[in-house]
Amino acid sequence: MNSMTHRIVVVGGGTGGTVVSNRLAEELESEIDAGDVEVTLVSDDTKHVYKPVFLYVPFGVAEPEDGVRDLRDLVDERVNIVTNRVRRVETDEKRLYCQDGDEVLDYDTLVLATGAKLDPDAVPGFREGAHHFYSAEGAERLRDALAEFDGGRLVLSVVGTPHMCPAAPLEFTFIVDDWLREQGLREDTDLVYTYPMERSHGKPEVAEWADPILAERGVRVETDFVVDAIDPDERVVSAKSGAEVDYDLLVGIPPHRGDELIVDSGLGDAGWVDVDQRTLRATAAEDVYAIGDTAALPIPKAGSAAHFQAFAVAERIAAEVRGRTPTKRYDGKTVCFVETGLDEASFVSFDYETPATMRQPSKPIHWAKHAYNESYWLTARGML
Repeated sequence: MNSMTHRIVVVGGGTGGTVVSNRLAEELESEIDAGDVEVTLVSDDTKHVYKPVFLYVPFGVAEPEDGVRDLRDLVDERVNIVTNRVRRVETDEKRLYCQDGDEVLDYDTLVLATGAKLDPDAVPGFREGAHHFYSAEGAERLRDALAEFDGGRLVLSVVGTPHMCPAAPLEFTFIVDDWLREQGLREDTDLVYTYPMERSHGKPEVAEWADPILAERGVRVETDFVVDAIDPDERVVSAKSGAEVDYDLLVGIPPHRGDELIVDSGLGDAGWVDVDQRTLRATAAEDVYAIGDTAALPIPKAGSAAHFQAFAVAERIAAEVRGRTPTKRYDGKTVCFVETGLDEASFVSFDYETPATMRQPSKPIHWAKHAYNESYWLTARGML
């Protein structure tokens, strides 16, 4: 490595961090081979987890390990991987301080892709009273609970916003409705869906699309239901408004927060980095980008958004390294499959300028989603 090597460090081995590392390795191949550029990916885990698989685990359609691969197998060999946890970024000295072994990493350009963390303890009683499918353990516990469920009131409550995969609460509700019918339990089950805004989804177009489907399936919807606490003994969810819903089985979308590293480094409150929404540059520091769930943007925390952002940021950094003016911008593009049951799905796409468009649910879209879940590993490698 020569003394003028441009050091690019990516923090986080999820979708955003993996894709941006691979894109940088491809865009800057000749510079890396010449020793003029070095790309390092820092992750606190040697595994890469594709979290959308967890939605299917409670229904026995997938296993958690279906969504796990070794990070090294997914990342271009030209990228150095450091397994450590970054504690703090000193943006003035352009240095990362790690947790283990007092490792210090210097950078010229930094990409933060630290993602969102689950914070179940932010709501009293959540950990004891609610199931969720946002982790491997949570999804397996929910599978066990559903296997024992024989009717009663099943509540899907969106407790935390923003949260990963904004379509997931609706998807779970539609799938569990189908699943209960298959089990012969739907007539014995009161299905309730609560959402903390004045509509059934954060995006008005999605809510307008979902409402008639929820009504047709006999799902009771409680809007403006901002969960305050859960009483696991009495099996009651209470809202800040004083409203209450009792349950026999509660599935909650857990509160999320960003990584404390972001707060400790002064890059954004609550762990989300304030960025320019088109260049994805951090507003509080030079030569720092944030992508995916880490970036405070007016769009959902979805893997596809991280993927499109990673392509834009890699192109911008490559231009900067070569002394050119970066022109690539992120337009807010997000695409999501939305399962509407066990064998049908819809599809939504939007960007900063274009409102969300929902497609008519169909079996081919459902199979397209499953095909995408299989081909995700090519996406992570930056090939799709």
